[in-house]
Amino acid sequence: MYPNATRIPLEAEPPVNESTRAAQTDAMLNPRFYTTDFAALDRIDVGPWRTEWDELLAEFRRDPNKDHFKRTSEFDADFTSLPMLEEFRDFLVSSVTAEFSGCILYAEIKKRVTNPDIRELFGLMSRDEGRHAGFINHTLEDLDTRVDLSFLTRAKKYTFFKPKYIYYATYLSEKIGYARYITIYRHLEAHPEHRFHPIFKWFENWCNDEFRHGEAFAILMRVVPGTLSGLNRYWIRFFLLAVYATMWVRDHMRPKFFAALCMDPDTYDMEVFRKTSTISRQVFPLEIDIDNPAFRRHLDTMLRNTLALADERPGPLRRARLKLSTAFAFLRLYAMPVKPNQIPANPRLEPAY
Repeated sequence: MYPNATRIPLEAEPPVNESTRAAQTDAMLNPRFYTTDFAALDRIDVGPWRTEWDELLAEFRRDPNKDHFKRTSEFDADFTSLPMLEEFRDFLVSSVTAEFSGCILYAEIKKRVTNPDIRELFGLMSRDEGRHAGFINHTLEDLDTRVDLSFLTRAKKYTFFKPKYIYYATYLSEKIGYARYITIYRHLEAHPEHRFHPIFKWFENWCNDEFRHGEAFAILMRVVPGTLSGLNRYWIRFFLLAVYATMWVRDHMRPKFFAALCMDPDTYDMEVFRKTSTISRQVFPLEIDIDNPAFRRHLDTMLRNTLALADERPGPLRRARLKLSTAFAFLRLYAMPVKPNQIPANPRLEPAY
């Protein structure tokens, strides 16, 4: 090399666009990437639930949605002038990050374990989540942006969760994802004039993948002793509230998106919570009393604080007070009485909406 020559990288990183930066940010409300204790997963014995496990794996192998995620000419229209474009993009970026997070975690579990039951399950779920993420990213490209998934894999921070926390968080993510998608789908099925983008037509079959993934985690929680009893009941309560609070705040920060769908965020979120509570009775020993007036009151406090943090650009003292108020509101949510649940003997459910 010549003495004064400038070294040029063989492969320069492309500039990171705004959507990728948003997906990369580890903010409180953003989906995260996870890693876990792979050795603990390797020790799982599904023997006591072998019949249910084999039935579920057979469904995964049949892959009922293998031909579902194919774009049609409806996607060729120009959607870049939608009045709710930025909030629609935010919805899609959050969705693609959550789907890809599952894809990466499940693929890593398959790679790191030798247990044939666990390897096959997580390999099949990774297939589904990768398919979902790719489909959403194609839609983002139509909107003149995309999330660089390969960059995200390298650059986003990974949070370590014990397997039981993965079970709680991912079970709820999959089931609430089902409830969200099917609620939007049924609304637009009844009111097609508010379907401003064709991607919503894919939500019905798509959400059945989410439902099936949740069923896998329901069986895993049944299989692993102690996951649903004792002190772990307090963790279940925490994850239920964390998922509900995050959804409430995020959805209310997209008013134009929901106005375009002709949906009220309050009504929509409560309907999703209701569906999720009904579904999660299959496995959780308790449920949140979402009809308690204090439930929405504390969620609204968290929403107001989050909006103030985003809009006011407050100084350090005001910022600290808002964060403290949010934490206190969550603690008061956590202190609310919960409703006990008698877990049914059969862990398998079918989509009911």
